[in-house]
Order: sequence, then structure tokens, then C-alpha cells
Amino acid sequence: MDGLTLLVPSSVVREAEDKREATRKLGYVARAAAVFRADRLIVFPDREGERRWGEEFVRVVLQYAATPPYLKDEVWGRRDELQFAGILPPLRVSSQTVADPDGSVTHQGIVTKVGSEGRVRVTCGLQHPISLMVPPEMATPTEGERVTVRISSREPVRARLVDEPTAGFDVECTDLSAALSDESRLRIAASEYGEQLSHARLGELLPDLRAGMTVAFGSPGRGLPEILGVEPEAVSAAVAADEHVESDPGFDRWLNTIPRQGSETVRTEEAMFASLGCLTLTE
Repeated sequence: MDGLTLLVPSSVVREAEDKREATRKLGYVARAAAVFRADRLIVFPDREGERRWGEEFVRVVLQYAATPPYLKDEVWGRRDELQFAGILPPLRVSSQTVADPDGSVTHQGIVTKVGSEGRVRVTCGLQHPISLMVPPEMATPTEGERVTVRISSREPVRARLVDEPTAGFDVECTDLSAALSDESRLRIAASEYGEQLSHARLGELLPDLRAGMTVAFGSPGRGLPEILGVEPEAVSAAVAADEHVESDPGFDRWLNTIPRQGSETVRTEEAMFASLGCLTLTE
């Protein structure tokens, strides 16, 4: 599969009783992104569904969870949103620090400042942030973006940016329409009102899924139809008739990935594990 983008609403922790429980829930969301090798985890706005903890809290906790352990303290310091960050489960993303045969070490870094003349300031686990030149073949990264740094010496420091993919996933905030703008990937709305996913239907979708996919999830008590302001029955009717769903921002498929749902509601993190376990199967 060429890539996986996951979308969750800013109201994803709306039912949490306290900040500790909200943090724990986001830890499971981050774990799902790591387990299924997502390259992006996007938080889209659902202002009406937010309660005590909204987009900023969700973004900060998820970005902290996605930060390599050796960068957490230096990048984040102390923030109110991270009061219970200690209960977040480790992601254990492979290859966060990689030794090369020539003795150099590849680290993840985070851009903390974009300067002039093609230079950026990067925090990458050394004693201090370092200023590095952006290679000509590499697009200039933005502030907060993860980059790959190859370190050949620590004293004196010799390091360079390399145009190689970083392990783990990026966390972004954007509206749903923008998040679904990539037409090269199959764009899926996970909803109990979608088409029931079966063995046969999954087999039909596999060729499209191999090119990559974007999967969106709702929040507790507010599924995607409610977030979009569409009656759930209207979604079911449109899906059954193979018609466009009203107010659909760009989904290719509405899928019920848990057709034998036994609980009245399925939590977002539960839906992520159940859905992605099916959708990422190989032939």
C-alpha cells in the first residue's frame, strides 16, 4: 500500500470524564496510527461536537505521542495539555534511530525554525539544536515538520539533512474537504450507515486500496453523518442506491467496517483498529 492517512474529528475525546481519560484515549488513537503504518493523522474540526477538550488539546497530545522519545522533553517542555502524558502508551515505531554501515547515525529531527538562504534549525537529539542547509533536491520543510538527519560526528558536530522518509506519522489540523483533496487515494468514510463490508466486497476494493487510502472516523455520539449535518437514514438510502451522499465533502466510499456491531456505540479508537485490520489485509 502506497500510503495511509487517518482522519479523526476534534471532538474525538468529547465523552472523556477528565483530562487523564482524554489523554489515554488519544494514546490509543496514536497507537492505531503507528500499528497500521499511517503516514499522516489529520484532526479535522467538529466545533459543535467539542466539549471541554477540543482541537488544540487533541493536536498537542497526538503530536507529542508521535514525537520520538529522545526529542520529547526538548521539543515540548512543560505544557498544560501534557499533564498526563506519562500514561500514553509507547508507539515503538521502528527505525527511529538507525546506525548506517559507515558509522553514521540517522535520527529523526524536528524543524524548529526556517531561516534564510535555504537553512533550517533542527532539534535532533544532540545537546543543542543545529542549523542545517536544505539539499537542493529537497523541498524546504516547514516549522514543526519531521525530517531525517544523518549524523557522522558529535564532536565536532557533523550532520546533514537527507531526503529520506521518516518513520512514524505526521499530525496535522485541516478541514475535511482539504484532507480529502488527494484523489489518488481511495477516500473512505467509516460509518455504521455505510455499505456493509464483506469478504467479496473487500476483494473488489483491494486493487484500489493498494494505491493508498484515506479513512475518516467520527466521534462518540457523533458519527460522520451527524458531523456533516446529514440524516443517517439519508446516508443509508444514498449508499443503497449508489448515489452521492448529501453534503459529502469528497468520499469515494461509505463503508460499515463492523457489520456485526454488538454494542450500541463503537468508540473511535475501537473503530480504527477494527476497520484498519480489515482494510490493510493483503492478498
